[in-house]
Amino acid sequence: MKALYRVAFFFFLLSLPLVSVAQKAKSKAQLEKEKKENLTRIKEANRILQQTAKQKQASIGQLNAIKEKITVQQGVIENISREINLLESDVKETEGIVGALQNDLQKLKEEYATMVYAASKTANSYNKLMFLFASDSFNQFVMRLRYLQQYSEARKKQVELISKVQAALNGQLAVLETKREQKQRLLSKQLSENKNLKGLQQQQSTMISRLSQQESSLKKEVAQRQQAVKKLDNLIADIVREEIARAARAARAAGKETSGSPNKVTLTPEAALISSSFAGNKGRLAWPVERGFISQKFGRHNHPVLKGVVVENRGVDIQTAQGSAARAIFEGKVLTVASVPGMNNIVMVQHGEYFTVYAKLKTVTVKPGQDVKLKDIIGTVYTDSDGTTELQFQIWKNSSNMNPESWIAKP
Repeated sequence: MKALYRVAFFFFLLSLPLVSVAQKAKSKAQLEKEKKENLTRIKEANRILQQTAKQKQASIGQLNAIKEKITVQQGVIENISREINLLESDVKETEGIVGALQNDLQKLKEEYATMVYAASKTANSYNKLMFLFASDSFNQFVMRLRYLQQYSEARKKQVELISKVQAALNGQLAVLETKREQKQRLLSKQLSENKNLKGLQQQQSTMISRLSQQESSLKKEVAQRQQAVKKLDNLIADIVREEIARAARAARAAGKETSGSPNKVTLTPEAALISSSFAGNKGRLAWPVERGFISQKFGRHNHPVLKGVVVENRGVDIQTAQGSAARAIFEGKVLTVASVPGMNNIVMVQHGEYFTVYAKLKTVTVKPGQDVKLKDIIGTVYTDSDGTTELQFQIWKNSSNMNPESWIAKP
């Protein structure tokens, strides 16, 4: 009855909550989450692109929206590839289960055939009686009778086990067929998405070509931006210095020691708590707009169109939909509301020794000294003549410039 024990053990293994199964379920859930996020990002990028495309002239805003669509599209394709890999793993495992069940079913049938053949020798009542009454003792008679009963029960159980294995085999075959169909659909979808990606890349090349014909105006825009960035930098530096000096004066007036660094804000206990909480949420801070994408990253990088031109960004530019609101990314106090040519209205919010800057605002809804909470609206983002709605967002720690991408949550 080796096959019986082997099959029983096999069913026992199937019933165990294997770690690999749990891990795969987690992977599939993550893929599904990413799929939904990609669909949301594509929808938002399309909306932003449509708004910028209303202007007949090509713009950097349009190019940025196309780039975002390409990035998301690549994510979609990667997501599908990972789904296919998971399915391939599932198919192989299911094929292994099917093979094992088919092997056990064959052995069970062979064993059953042997049992039937053996039973046929004592199939009639006469042979059974002869087998029983040929016993040498009463005890042997009882043992032979019990053997015949057990043998009959074993045959019944063998039939039941064959039925169970057959049912399990049919179920696994159905699962295998379903998974193969899913894999084929994913492969077809992957081909379709690759075609979409090529179309976007062609659209990007066309946009860059059109923008290249506007070289003089683009260089003028770069020069104007550099001037605006310099003015904003000077303003922020002045404000931070003033705040450091003010906090130090307030501490001295309160009779407190101010022997710390002259380049750091002297914090009250309440401000120190906010500062610590702000730092503790690094990588999880809210976005300064509800929806959008980073159109220009932090630091120095090549201009997307002009060859040999390097631009520097003190923060990140976040492109969003027209009419979008700018929001405080953390609780704090409005330190400054000002206007800088090329950056429109700006709002600077203090969070202890950290400062967040929201520039390129059309309107402002807060005042200096006002306390703000997480996601409080501080204004609306400005839309330029090209139809591009873009927020310039910065984070500072005292007088040191931070990369906002390291602080805000991943999109």
